[in-house]
Order: sequence, then structure tokens, then C-alpha cells
Amino acid sequence: MKIQFLFWEECPSHPDAWRRLHEVLDQLGVQAELERIEITSEDDAQRWHFPGSPTILINGQDIDPQPQSDARLTCRLYIHEDGRPSPLPSYAAIRRAIEAARAGEE
Repeated sequence: MKIQFLFWEECPSHPDAWRRLHEVLDQLGVQAELERIEITSEDDAQRWHFPGSPTILINGQDIDPQPQSDARLTCRLYIHEDGRPSPLPSYAAIRRAIEAARAGEE
């Protein structure tokens, strides 16, 4: 499993999202190839189709695909299962994406 963690340094939520990702991996006992990718320019954002920071890709798939959002250097908004907006992906969303990727590898 390959996980790419895309972030923009100016977005204050990326350290917590990085920690959250590691906590879920540890809870599930999953070993993954992790890559941190800093998005530093609008060109980077376009190249990576970056919907905002933080973005987590598992085997190239966004854990929370956005409907045709523009790539831009900005913070990202996630909608949690209870409908609340958050700058962080939920633990449940990260867990679901990892488990789906793991099932697809079997």
C-alpha cells in the first residue's frame, strides 16, 4: 500500500492530519509506504490536482474525492459523517480508505 500525504505548510491542520493517519495505521496494524509531499506553488497544486491541504492519497486515490474541485494552494474542508465541516479528515474516513485499499490488495 502506498500512501501519499500532500500538504501546504501554511495550512495549520496538516500536522494533526499526519498524526491521525499514523494513529489509524497503527490501530489497524498496516505497514504502508508513506510519502510526504509538500505543495509549495500553484504549479505544484495543478500538477497534483491538489484540492487543498491536507490531502491523503492511498494507491493514488483520494480518501475523500471532491467533485471536480479546482486545484489550488489552500486549506481543505472535509465533511464528517455527522455533517460537521472540519479541516481534518475523520478517523473513520481514513480507516475506511485504508481498509478498502487493503481489501483490494488481497
